[in-house]
Amino acid sequence: MKKILDLISEEVVKAFEEAGYSADFAKVTLSNRPDLCEYQCNGALAAAKTYKKAPIMIANDVVAKLKENGIFQEVQAVSPGFINLKLSGDYLAEYLKQMQADENLSVEKAEHPKKIILDYGGPNVAKPLHVGHLRSAIIGESIKRLGRFMGHEMIGDVHLGDWGLQMGLIITELRERKPDLVYFNESYTGEYPEEPPFTISELEEIYPTASGKSKEDEAYKEAAMQATYQLQHGHRGYQGILKHILNVSVTDLKKNYERLDVSFDLWKGESDAQPYIPDMVKYLKDNGYAYIDDGALVVDVKEESDTKEIPPCMILKSDGASLYNTTDLATIIERMKLYHPDEILYVVDKRQELHFIQCFRCAKKAKLVEDDTRLTFLGFGTMNGKDGKPFKTRDGGVMRLENLIKEINEEMYRKIMENHETDPEEARKTAQIVGLSAIKYGDLSNQASKDYVFDVDRFTSFEGNTGPYILYTIVRIKSILARYQAEGGSLEGITIQTPNSESEKALMLALSKFNAVMENAFEELAPHKICAYIYELANDFNHFYHEVKILSEENEEKKKGYLALLMLTRDVLESCIHVLGFTSPERM
Repeated sequence: MKKILDLISEEVVKAFEEAGYSADFAKVTLSNRPDLCEYQCNGALAAAKTYKKAPIMIANDVVAKLKENGIFQEVQAVSPGFINLKLSGDYLAEYLKQMQADENLSVEKAEHPKKIILDYGGPNVAKPLHVGHLRSAIIGESIKRLGRFMGHEMIGDVHLGDWGLQMGLIITELRERKPDLVYFNESYTGEYPEEPPFTISELEEIYPTASGKSKEDEAYKEAAMQATYQLQHGHRGYQGILKHILNVSVTDLKKNYERLDVSFDLWKGESDAQPYIPDMVKYLKDNGYAYIDDGALVVDVKEESDTKEIPPCMILKSDGASLYNTTDLATIIERMKLYHPDEILYVVDKRQELHFIQCFRCAKKAKLVEDDTRLTFLGFGTMNGKDGKPFKTRDGGVMRLENLIKEINEEMYRKIMENHETDPEEARKTAQIVGLSAIKYGDLSNQASKDYVFDVDRFTSFEGNTGPYILYTIVRIKSILARYQAEGGSLEGITIQTPNSESEKALMLALSKFNAVMENAFEELAPHKICAYIYELANDFNHFYHEVKILSEENEEKKKGYLALLMLTRDVLESCIHVLGFTSPERM
């Protein structure tokens, strides 16, 4: 379906042309004075200079043509030359009827769908997820769902940190603790055990212990670096240990991401890019893109238009070791070879922007991607505590993600039990659903690039711009519809009708913006715009609900019109929260 603003614009364009003026001046926008009108056109002010005519005269000419148009309830020319527009209630109702009949609720799918690889998540294996992993997972999941909703092929990749010194540290510590494991027997040629030599709890304890030792003991650090080198150069036993680390870690990570209702299509890591590195390095050297600078292999990526220094992109260190640049570039090569994406989108901490500028420029310069392949960096800000510093536990440590989720769920359970007499088991399930909305909406309602304060008290409130408030609104609508059906009413075949009040029309106007909001949110990679929209929509619904007696309305046709409007409101809200990554309960 066409966006309602485009349909209105078409009529205004026609009126300008019929009145003898250029369509270039016929731009229509939402009114910035909703107390006066719903839409406005300020083109007469700009046209005055071209036509050497007072803007109010031009506006009056256009209004004369628009008054003949049935889609408007009211059209006014207001000094010095504004054109104020109010839609006809009949026209608006007809638009919403078409919207309700459309399986996509008026959203037009992409005419030319893209294949987009979305790189989000990025946890290191052998470490538990903590709150620092939250934003990438939540924002990335929402953009993946939004892209699919708009008709694109979205491929989510967790891109694990499974290569580098941390692996060498684990191997070294494991060797000290269990030197008799077959992985350390250089003469062993048999199959390695299927059972891992550690549990996830042991693995999560091994890494910090090893990391601490390496800072105190130079020989230990050297052994870890040597183990890393051997792993990266095909040591059979160390490769076997790496396989166990990945299996144990990924199993645990999947459980934790599941709690967030976050999923990935690909569970690849930096290690998957390693086979591509030797050929990439040779290609960069042979084609003159890379050169030796102070022992390191680098590619110049600065451009004449740069206003700040952009250092060369380092491919290999002076000792021949690879870096994040190396594995990220090799990952791009792997993705191009296996998937041929139109775009690769990275949802990463904004403090890594320079790294991605270097990688993207290097990939484009060296033709590692097609000319029309987009490489996009979506940098997000930090999640802070009330003190304005990165969110910590009460004792100052980094909070594990599972503990944060548990804390939010407990707070939601307490509030649900406090407000209602309900079955404790059902309350627990509801608390998990509502708790997830509190976490995700609390994050996504902020512009991704901005830092924000994670305020448990505010985010779990049933009032204000919060996830629980949105869910409470949806549950209220479900409750009204269920009560109507329980009393013998049928929702089959009911249709939206011409609005009977200002609050009903306001709700209908809000619903009519849905397709424009979703399209714009995807174009700008801005889930916060969906949050702003559903908060406005929920407010408009609740204003309508408090003003209009829905189920006690005596006129049955009018009541059915109200209920049809409620059904569309529910469907739009639920479509939006699905894209944001959470669901609604049946009761609260």
